[in-house]
Amino acid sequence: MKKSLIIFATLFLGTVGCFAQKFALVDMDYILSKIPAYEMANDQLNQVSKKWQAEVDVLTKSAKDLYTKYQSEMVYLSDDMKKKREAEILAKEKEAADLKKTYFGSEGELYKKRQSLLNPIQDEIYNAIKQISEEEGYMLVLDRASGSNILFASPKIDISDLILRKMGY
Repeated sequence: MKKSLIIFATLFLGTVGCFAQKFALVDMDYILSKIPAYEMANDQLNQVSKKWQAEVDVLTKSAKDLYTKYQSEMVYLSDDMKKKREAEILAKEKEAADLKKTYFGSEGELYKKRQSLLNPIQDEIYNAIKQISEEEGYMLVLDRASGSNILFASPKIDISDLILRKMGY
C-alpha cells in the first residue's frame, strides 16, 4: 500500500510538472526565407560556388583531354614518353582534386565563406529566440523544419512570426 502510494504520488507530481512547462515551435526555413540578408548571402554563395566549380571543371577537362590524347598516341610513344605523359595526367588530376578539396572540402573556402556570411544571421535569430523564450517562459523551443519526428503541432505554439517581428522583419 505504501509503495503504491509513493508511485502514485511520484506520477502525479511528474504529470503536474509537465503541465507547468511551456513549449514553442519555430520554422527556421520560414524565418530564413523572410530575411533578405539570408537570400543575398545564399545568392552570393551560389555564384562563388559556380565560379569555383567552373575552375575545377576546367582542370578536370584538361586532365581528360591529356588522357584522351595519350591514348590515341600511346602506340607511337617510347616507354619514357609514356611515363612522362602518365605523370602529367596524374599531376593534372591531382591538381584538380586538390583544388576541389581547397574550395569544397569540409574546411574549404566555401565552408569558411558560408560561415562568415550566415553565422551573423543565425546568431541574430538565436538571440531573438533566446530573448523571447526568456520573456515568455518557454522551457523548450523546437525547429519544425528540421524536426522530422514532429507529427503534429498546434499552430498556436509556433512563434516564428514573433521572432521575425522581434528582429524587425
